[in-house]
Amino acid sequence: MKLTFTENGLQTELPFGDLHISPEDEHGFRPYQLMVASISACSVSVFRQVLRKQRVEFEDLTVSAEVTRNEGEANRIEQIDLTFSITGDNLNEKKLQKSLEISSKNCSMVRTVEDSIRIIKHLEIN
Repeated sequence: MKLTFTENGLQTELPFGDLHISPEDEHGFRPYQLMVASISACSVSVFRQVLRKQRVEFEDLTVSAEVTRNEGEANRIEQIDLTFSITGDNLNEKKLQKSLEISSKNCSMVRTVEDSIRIIKHLEIN
């Protein structure tokens, strides 16, 4: 990945399109947003894969993230609370919790930051 400086931040060209990164919201994604999005996307993708392998049928699966940052240390990300919301009929909470645990062990983004950012996962069943 090659990043090029622009007037308002950085830009890179990827197969899916251009990615603009900036410390200012109006000019692109902020670096911490990209990190949180990567961790969230990896987590929910691996969770979905585990559920499909276990033949758990569901209608919808989303993830939301709440971020705790430390202003005293360069606004460092200290904690990310991920809430997985799953909708479906006859969902087994115990099986879903176990699947979520398995997914944590297999998400490369979570494993990369596990020693520096606390990741807490919550499950909502609808």
